[in-house]
Amino acid sequence: MLPGLIERRSHDYVRHGTTTLFAALAFAALEIATGKVTAGLKPRHRNQEFLAFLKQIERAYRYVVEDDGEPVELHLVMDNYAAHKHKNVRDWLADNPRFVVHVTPTRASWMNLIEVWFSLIERQAIHRGVYGSVKDLNTKIRTYIDSWNDRAHPFAWTKTADQIPKHTKRNGTSNAGH
Repeated sequence: MLPGLIERRSHDYVRHGTTTLFAALAFAALEIATGKVTAGLKPRHRNQEFLAFLKQIERAYRYVVEDDGEPVELHLVMDNYAAHKHKNVRDWLADNPRFVVHVTPTRASWMNLIEVWFSLIERQAIHRGVYGSVKDLNTKIRTYIDSWNDRAHPFAWTKTADQIPKHTKRNGTSNAGH
């Protein structure tokens, strides 16, 4: 590959399937204090898979408690994806009050810190990779997650709390103003 030239795929490029990465802050959970990730790799992105991921998070943090012995609150920052709003998920969350849900506004996924991590895994592990199967792709993702957790560190926001609301209230490009 030469600099400045677009990478091409051959005419016989075959896509061997897809996978959905669930992370606790998209199907991955990001522990804000440490940067560690709890992730679930699922074949689909439906409410059933998301609910299984929520249960995985609950198990992973079941014994994490405050100084007074009370279980810590687990804050979920989620987008408006239909699986996140399904009745089964809403009912489970109602039965598990330690999960506190925050929903990002439409077109504001950048406010969800897990999106930063998704960008990193895509650029550092997945992009331009060639995988002969979904199993190969899942192995690559799981290897990256394990490696990430070995060297995890918290993310730091580069904008102040006052700067962020100004960014969210700007006019979109679809509003021509005439």
